[in-house]
Amino acid sequence: MRFGFSGLIALAALPLAACGQEAPPPQQTREVGVVTLTTETVPLMAELPGRIVAIETSEVRPQISGVVRRRMFEEGAMVRAGQVLYQIEDAPYRAALGQAQGALARAQAAIASTRLQAERYRSLIAMNAVSKQDVDNADAAAQQAVADVAAQRAAVDAARVNLEFTRIRAPISGRIGRSLVTPGALVQMGQTEALATIHRLDRVYVDVTQSAAQILDLRASMQSGGVTAANGGSAPVQLMLPNGTTYPVEGRLEFSEVAVDPSSGAVTLRAIFPNPQGNLLPGMHVRAKLTEGIRQQAVVAPQQGVTRDPRGRATAMVVNAENKVEPRVVTADRPFGDRWIVTDGLKAGDRLIVEGLLNLQPGTVVKPVKPQQITVPEGAAQPGQGGAQGAGQGQAAQPAAPAGEQTEG
Repeated sequence: MRFGFSGLIALAALPLAACGQEAPPPQQTREVGVVTLTTETVPLMAELPGRIVAIETSEVRPQISGVVRRRMFEEGAMVRAGQVLYQIEDAPYRAALGQAQGALARAQAAIASTRLQAERYRSLIAMNAVSKQDVDNADAAAQQAVADVAAQRAAVDAARVNLEFTRIRAPISGRIGRSLVTPGALVQMGQTEALATIHRLDRVYVDVTQSAAQILDLRASMQSGGVTAANGGSAPVQLMLPNGTTYPVEGRLEFSEVAVDPSSGAVTLRAIFPNPQGNLLPGMHVRAKLTEGIRQQAVVAPQQGVTRDPRGRATAMVVNAENKVEPRVVTADRPFGDRWIVTDGLKAGDRLIVEGLLNLQPGTVVKPVKPQQITVPEGAAQPGQGGAQGAGQGQAAQPAAPAGEQTEG
């Protein structure tokens, strides 16, 4: 059978027409890892800068002037209250005490003669042998002798006190630092430079600072009922030492200052810590972790699901009921482990996207799946439960969420 030229062209065009009519493959729905948010009871932790302060500090100073003859302690050793630390040359003060004692004896001797003279004048006035003025003068002299004795006795006490001050004693018990004077040095009463400093270190204070705004926010949350005081108001405190280790002994918050520092806008909080090993030294800078309160029904979100937009706002992406991506502007109050405590923008039951956020646009239809980088917690809610019931109430562990999504709790 013969074909014409036009027939050959038609036959050759058949395969090309068939290729052009093939339908494109269907577009695959993008998968994203999600967790279903729940509510739970979480402690509100604050990490604040602080400084170690000795519970008692005393600067050793001379109360008289003189030359230091001996230093009677070892630098850096423990001293007890009343222990002699320095000895000042006492010869001038011994001499002063002797002079005062001699003056007292002379005044006491004068009492007898003036009293007898006054008695004789009173017997002679009846015979008009002496004048009334002479009698008055004798009585006044006797009274003056008594007053002189009292004054000289006080002078003896003062001289004895000055002599005692030649032994400079420790006012408190504690660890003494280096000596700033040596034997032979001249010290003076009222000098500005201390001879040494004693710190009591069996317990120490930790003064930390917190902004007034944070304190006001916390009090407002407590008044609204969303936050309760931790441990009945006596907050435990943990210390992070300068080398990054955690101090093994827990402390307690004592009180907060009643005024705001005008230069920093912060309030000073004081905690007290046992220091049996003496590892906490005055002046050491530390960081204190304290539980300010307990937030009830808090929404916590993995940090992987909260990002920042170009304006610096905290944002999150959730999957709505239609499996479409929906953006949210959230308020992340503070971290809680590897999660954020969210106070606005997210609620229990929201399916938060934590994986697959790159180039993800709002309104995109997605397929929620179990995230690969976040472990499914025990007691996770099942899909469709929303995860809002029973969170943080100490329920028994439930089966893990299926591969479709994961619940955060």
